[in-house]
Amino acid sequence: MTSFALVLRAALVIGAVSSFASGALAQNSCAAGKTLKEGTLTIATGEPAYFPWVIDNRPEDGKGFEAAVALEIASRMGFPPDKVTWVRTTFDQAIQPGPKDFDFNLQQYSITDERAKVIDFSSAYYTPAQAVLTSKPTVEAGAKPTVESLKSLRWGAVEGTTQPQLLKTLVDPAQKLMFYTDVADSVEALKARQIDAVLMDLPSALYTAAVVLPDGVVLGQFEGSTIGSQGIGLVFEKGNGLRDCANEALAAMEADGKLKAIEAEWLQTATGAPLIK
Repeated sequence: MTSFALVLRAALVIGAVSSFASGALAQNSCAAGKTLKEGTLTIATGEPAYFPWVIDNRPEDGKGFEAAVALEIASRMGFPPDKVTWVRTTFDQAIQPGPKDFDFNLQQYSITDERAKVIDFSSAYYTPAQAVLTSKPTVEAGAKPTVESLKSLRWGAVEGTTQPQLLKTLVDPAQKLMFYTDVADSVEALKARQIDAVLMDLPSALYTAAVVLPDGVVLGQFEGSTIGSQGIGLVFEKGNGLRDCANEALAAMEADGKLKAIEAEWLQTATGAPLIK
């Protein structure tokens, strides 16, 4: 190899290393000096934090959808798990105006214009899908997570909402809809076996199946079916510069598929709520 080639090769190697180092520095320095505690990222969640968002109420383990998302964001901001401190808040406490005792908080906070007047939101890390809430007897009778199977079910819907429109678009039920004044009434109709299924956003369906409805089952979920939602975002104190760093991390997670992979692991596989085909 000629001396010129050796010099050129060395220059290329040095350039590559320099590029990698500067990229890593850019990734890790975004949050420098902006956290509550120097060198540590403080993340808040609820007390307790529930499945499937956090497993066994231990967000530090990174198990559960929001726990995994939070630690991945932290990592891309330059904070490995041993540099992350978890604290707990009530749901309402975090969205009040004023100083915060966390760098960011995640508890399935829907992004709304009203809330954004007193706090800052990250870009959305999840847009709740619409899910089918039914019961074990309906599943045992043959209901499956397919549009063809769902068409034959007796559906309930809350009048004056987007549910009837969504059901027409997503399922087009063969039987006439039964209308109710609110969600609670439709769940009571499910309990009484007057209807077979209702449509809910996935977080509400998971909670209702686990806590409210005896023998409740989330049969499946529709991808990209929420109307009018801005999604769920991280909560920051108003004006907190860390939001931009978190948004950079979220954008990278979206681009390389990591965000979808976490969603598939914890909101499809772990919950048994497959995508409806």
